[in-house]
Amino acid sequence: MHKFKNYSLNDKIFYIVITVILTLFFIMVLYPCIFVISASFSSGTAVQSGKVVLFPVDFSLEGYKTVFHTNTVWIGFRNSLFYTVVGTVINVAMTLTAAYCLSRHDLPGRNGIMLLFTFTMFFSGGLIPNYMVVQNLGLLNTRWSLLLPGAISVYNLIVARTFIVNSIPNELLEASQMDGCSDFMYYIKVVIPLSKAIIAVLVLFYGVGHWNAYFNAMIYLHNKELYPLTLYLREILMSSQIDPSTVQDPELQARLADMVGVIKYSLIMVSMIPVLLIYPFVQKYFVKGVMIGSVKGQAEGEELKGYFI
Repeated sequence: MHKFKNYSLNDKIFYIVITVILTLFFIMVLYPCIFVISASFSSGTAVQSGKVVLFPVDFSLEGYKTVFHTNTVWIGFRNSLFYTVVGTVINVAMTLTAAYCLSRHDLPGRNGIMLLFTFTMFFSGGLIPNYMVVQNLGLLNTRWSLLLPGAISVYNLIVARTFIVNSIPNELLEASQMDGCSDFMYYIKVVIPLSKAIIAVLVLFYGVGHWNAYFNAMIYLHNKELYPLTLYLREILMSSQIDPSTVQDPELQARLADMVGVIKYSLIMVSMIPVLLIYPFVQKYFVKGVMIGSVKGQAEGEELKGYFI
């Protein structure tokens, strides 16, 4: 507050305007979250009549009971967990390995390979060619159709490569080679342990992406037993109803019509919980990994410029 008094009039106006704008944006982002939480703990009648505004009305856990007694929710949750864990492992392993290889100055054709990777950021074959590739590889209607295509994100690859270049000195490689360490062992015992920050960032990026993804599943999967949770959530939101035959409790089946709104918000909350639980464990590495992995400085800019010239 003491520093604010010493600012000029223009600076004071600037900071006040920025503070008001950021506060409004914060409220715009926060209110939908509060509304979803409140609606999920309210009664179906209160939600349908529009009585829920900020706090729960007629506190009830019926929405969560219905969600947890629905077979398709558990099937979708299990599938989403599988896609997220296995997909993230594949993504991180391939991205970090490719980033390490491209960070080596002694790799022949390094700039050309990086140019090919970067080209795919701006141009892609489109939906139909991608579908034909998945079909011809025999991946259609299998779990692998959601895991193998797009195993490497070029953006994450660039961030990981920049992190390795800026954080791991080349002298470590020279010292390990003098001690007889192979390239593979150097990658396993030196690069990976020193890359915890960027690994945490990649896990968060890829994990959230897999957990929230639904479009590829909608295109490549026809067997409902393989649907992720987001696809079941989409069907419920689109149809505004839930199949009574999937609910195990007879009492809940009879009240489904009055609980459609609550079920929507309860299911949204259930789908959000895993992501919210993961973030606290990786947040201490998140800022460090993103900032070190960002492209900055004239030298790095000149190096990236060489990929396009």
